Amino acid sequence: MSEQKTKLQLAGVIRESIVDGPGIRMTVFVQGCPHHCKGCHNQHTWNFEGGYSTTVDRIIEEAAKDKLLKGITLSGGEPFTQAKALTELSQKARAMGLNIFCYTGYTFERLMEQFDEHPEYRELLEECDWLVDGPFIEEEMSLMLHFRGSRNQRILDVPQSLAEGKAVLSDIN
Repeated sequence: MSEQKTKLQLAGVIRESIVDGPGIRMTVFVQGCPHHCKGCHNQHTWNFEGGYSTTVDRIIEEAAKDKLLKGITLSGGEPFTQAKALTELSQKARAMGLNIFCYTGYTFERLMEQFDEHPEYRELLEECDWLVDGPFIEEEMSLMLHFRGSRNQRILDVPQSLAEGKAVLSDIN
């Protein structure tokens, strides 16, 4: 009997990035996004049928080869559309000593409102160290922002935000 492998639909992976969170990171771009933000620089990730299929274990195997990695960044697309698989990926990455940085077009408050209907959102958030939340707003775009594209987006300390039940800004803002 073969073991079931958790699948991910991806737009791509950057093996070493220094612009998608603190330290050297592997950035995983999921395929599929419901937000369709005006001015999005990842429009190729919008189509849920695009990209390619891989497994959580394949991503973890690649991450394990790079001893310089400090963490994994979940981007997209919209990571919360694949929350179950990304929770598994994040758990395995954390077991390797990596931290998790996640981007979402949802606000933290909107994700919390959906915990009853989508418990997998909370499960993924519980694995995250940081969350950049909110849609990209082209009119709010600034190249001077750290790890985010528009001024409305926040970098949140996820463990603290979950503990307090409200969005708490991270000190890496």
